[in-house]
Amino acid sequence: MDNTQRIEAALEAAVAAQEGPDGPPRLAAAIRHSVFPGGARIRPHLTLAVAQACGADDLTIAAAAGAAIELMHCASLVHDDLPCFDNAATRRGRPSVFAAYGERLAVLAGDALIVSAYQSLAVAASAKPERLGPLVATLSAGVAAPSGIVAGQAWECEPRVALSEYQRAKTGALFVAATVSGAQAAGVAAGPWRALGEWLGEAYQVADDIRDVALDAESLGKPQGQDVTHGRPSSAAELGLSGAIQYFDQLISYASASIPSCRGSAQLRTLVRLESKRLVPVELTRRVAPSVTRVSA
Repeated sequence: MDNTQRIEAALEAAVAAQEGPDGPPRLAAAIRHSVFPGGARIRPHLTLAVAQACGADDLTIAAAAGAAIELMHCASLVHDDLPCFDNAATRRGRPSVFAAYGERLAVLAGDALIVSAYQSLAVAASAKPERLGPLVATLSAGVAAPSGIVAGQAWECEPRVALSEYQRAKTGALFVAATVSGAQAAGVAAGPWRALGEWLGEAYQVADDIRDVALDAESLGKPQGQDVTHGRPSSAAELGLSGAIQYFDQLISYASASIPSCRGSAQLRTLVRLESKRLVPVELTRRVAPSVTRVSA
């Protein structure tokens, strides 16, 4: 079984646990719509890649930890699309959960995914209970205030926010959770892996800012120009497209350099490089910022 199969199997088990003949069928459908089909699943892929690089002999806990992080990410997208935030009718090229099932079920589906994340992680980690506490603490820190994704969303409700603080909470927090959880699932020291999550998290938010300006809604699979529409902090607005692309490449370089020395470091650097190409392709740069010379891509 490869890592994609591990991730999808863990997510399917988590979603299936929310289904049953006695439950509300439309809620179950909204939960499934929230998770499948998914995006790149980069957060759980990162968790598994770090666990493998750290020498994990059993990837069951790492797959569950990665799936829990992905469920939290999916929950945040469901809530992010609600009318009270982005009012986005599409997500991943199809109707958002609130557009398909209504606002009330979207709220409940997002809430159910949060519970499901903890539930699935607890079940998988029962074989090694000493690892459960640190994993739960890491997952919680990536979601809750003062610096998790909940805080990232809340910063949009403040009159002003520093771009770096916003990016660190809005996107970076779950990337830190992904790299740290990978090490914790393998039973090794997690501290050296934190920087990789921090750099990658910021890079992903910068890429999202670039794509929000440079791509159309069909390519994005969601409404375009949301940062301007909602007055959100944006690297593209602050640095310009050329500056944002150059900053993205710098962050990718920092992320690659931060990978601790281990048997899987080369594979992790390849993963980082391939993701950078997927997020901000050279072809996109040539179209929107032809004067920029890409190094990392």
